[in-house]
Amino acid sequence: MKNPSAFKWSLKFGLISALTGMICCVAPAILFMFGLMGGVVAISFADFFYADDGSLGTGSILLRILACCLGIYGFFMYKKKQNQCSIDPKRKRLNLTLLTFLLITFGISFFLAFENLSGWYFDQYIVPQQQIELKK
Repeated sequence: MKNPSAFKWSLKFGLISALTGMICCVAPAILFMFGLMGGVVAISFADFFYADDGSLGTGSILLRILACCLGIYGFFMYKKKQNQCSIDPKRKRLNLTLLTFLLITFGISFFLAFENLSGWYFDQYIVPQQQIELKK
């Protein structure tokens, strides 16, 4: 059995976790981009996850908790898969330490990147379209 790659594993679960944590903003942006959702609907979908004042709402907090749970799930799945291989225990600990560092780094980096990109996309494209739709 081949030893799993800590880099690939952390990249995969970091991306999955980040997308899960930002699904409230990434999903409407993508659906709007492909013309499957209008500006008003995209903003109302994203607003559902936030409080009226723009702060985190219950929905966005639950998504972020789910994202953290997916990262933890990825860690334990890696540990389980790694334990099937017969490698040195010191190397296993080093791999788990590396995985933890990379998973946190990739998860937070992707999350922040998606947050900034979706915020920019909303400001550039979705909000102006919403204003046009509301004037009609």
